[in-house]
Amino acid sequence: MLLSMQKVKEIYSISRRTLINWEKEGLITPVRTPKGRRRYKKEDIEKLLGMIEEKAKPTVVLYARVSTKKQEEYLKNQIRRLEEYANSQGWQYETIFEIASGVNENRRGLLKLLNKIKRGEVEKVVVENPDRLARFGFEYLKFFMESYGVELIVLNGQENEEDINKELAEDLIAIVTSFAARIYGNRGAKKHGNSSGQANF
Repeated sequence: MLLSMQKVKEIYSISRRTLINWEKEGLITPVRTPKGRRRYKKEDIEKLLGMIEEKAKPTVVLYARVSTKKQEEYLKNQIRRLEEYANSQGWQYETIFEIASGVNENRRGLLKLLNKIKRGEVEKVVVENPDRLARFGFEYLKFFMESYGVELIVLNGQENEEDINKELAEDLIAIVTSFAARIYGNRGAKKHGNSSGQANF
């Protein structure tokens, strides 16, 4: 909503001189009409008067992950420890968590985090352990974050050995399954190609 100087004075008791001074100080930028008259955005005026509180973007992202739904309790504890640490530092933060294999490259939570970093919305990323971020390729992700000026903090919290062993087993199964699917898929394609070739003969 655009307001004239007169309307601003009537609604907010702000003088013309004050508006001009704000403009000179770069605090407000009026919109010009075709005839060159100033019009002010209502939200800009109210922000300057403290009537609208601007929400700051989260600068710290806490990332938590487990491989299976059976580990939901561990996920909750992981999130709690990360949030306790962030609160102890007095940080404003956003928590991203997910249930997905550490070898899955298309995790929604991880992709969300990486996109936020690319948009310049993140200052720090906090994980409890390197494996939470990625089972393999942790150093590549760290390099990516640092190239955008993002600090990666690893708390190195104590993890349940039984949970870690289960996750390793799940991730290894995922790798073998994916590898086997590719091999059998290639074999099937070759076989199909050979049979087609024989038919053409």
